[in-house]
Amino acid sequence: MRNGADLPETLTVLAAEVLEAARSRGDLIATAESCTGGLVAAALTSVPGSSDVFDRGFVTYRNTAKSQMLGVPFWLIEKHGAVSEDVALSMAGGALTHSGATVAVAVTGVAGPGGGTAEKPVGLVHFAAGRRDGAMEHRRMTFGDLGRAEIRARSVDCALQMLRALF
Repeated sequence: MRNGADLPETLTVLAAEVLEAARSRGDLIATAESCTGGLVAAALTSVPGSSDVFDRGFVTYRNTAKSQMLGVPFWLIEKHGAVSEDVALSMAGGALTHSGATVAVAVTGVAGPGGGTAEKPVGLVHFAAGRRDGAMEHRRMTFGDLGRAEIRARSVDCALQMLRALF
């Protein structure tokens, strides 16, 4: 069974757990997404009543959007590439800076089927999550060339797991 975001029902259940944990702590959530194109926000907002804890989502697919909307320094993107630990951390920090959220998660990667390189193959995704009042956590995942939809679904799962760990 799939939800309105066309994601596996297990992700809706996980999103509901994240929302309830945020609600119980009085937190607000923001997302900053590139390769997932807003699917993390879609999973969260597919849960009825999410508007009391989901503040906003930034879909920053292009590098200029990452800079304009999240304040990611363009030199950082040029130096490390959009798919990097540094950019993921900057995206999450930017989501907190440019929102009313107290927690944020960011996702940037290569979903494929093209665009991969030897250094940054298809399936490589960087995540960052953190609290406004705490340190950011980074995670690097290599999902392999499973196909675009599966890489994106696994990325949503990882992002939601990282959010859940913040509570």
